Amino acid sequence: MKVFRIKISSWTSSFRYPNIISGFQPTLEVPPVSTVLGLMNACSGKYLMHPMLRIGYYFSYQAKSIDLETIYQIEADSKGVPKNQVKSNIIRREFLYDCRLYIYLTDEEIVGYFRCPHHQLILGRSNDLATVESVEELELKEKEDATCISGQVIPFKDHHLAGVLQALPIYFSNTIPRKPLQVEPFSIISCNDRIGKNNLKVYSDSIEDNEVDIYFHQLTFMHE
Repeated sequence: MKVFRIKISSWTSSFRYPNIISGFQPTLEVPPVSTVLGLMNACSGKYLMHPMLRIGYYFSYQAKSIDLETIYQIEADSKGVPKNQVKSNIIRREFLYDCRLYIYLTDEEIVGYFRCPHHQLILGRSNDLATVESVEELELKEKEDATCISGQVIPFKDHHLAGVLQALPIYFSNTIPRKPLQVEPFSIISCNDRIGKNNLKVYSDSIEDNEVDIYFHQLTFMHE
């Protein structure tokens, strides 16, 4: 199959768990699908609906650590209006260092957005600045049985792969406030792990001198 592989890099990344609001903030070791779709929106400069989209991706990092971060808390009154009182606090946040994200697309129009991004790209939080390093065309070979799954999120339904199980939104609405769309359970498989033989249909690639099987998500968003 002919695909385009987009390589994005960043010094740091942090992908928070949706159900952890306060206290220590751990990071997911692979970005959710919604984060990757958000990068596409940033590149295009608009909200994309995707009547049909095939997308795969692989994420790797070199180290994980914890940093101290100052946050500012603003209270709201009974009507939800923010008060003129701000309180600072310090929290511990986990982050990933020396990150690489490889995105696989078949839609040439979307690929074109990555060649000249409209907005600055970030891999996680606003200070996790990212850069598009390359866009190249590849021919990937299909495999009926995956043997090298890592650095990805795989839908848990129908596949039941080992990994960190987490409910994640696939996309967010184009409204204020944002609303999560299609929340589903995913197996989060770190680049440091590898799932052996299973019946997952994938496409094989070589990344950073390692064989990796890429799973392609089939997405459809017709309405907000």
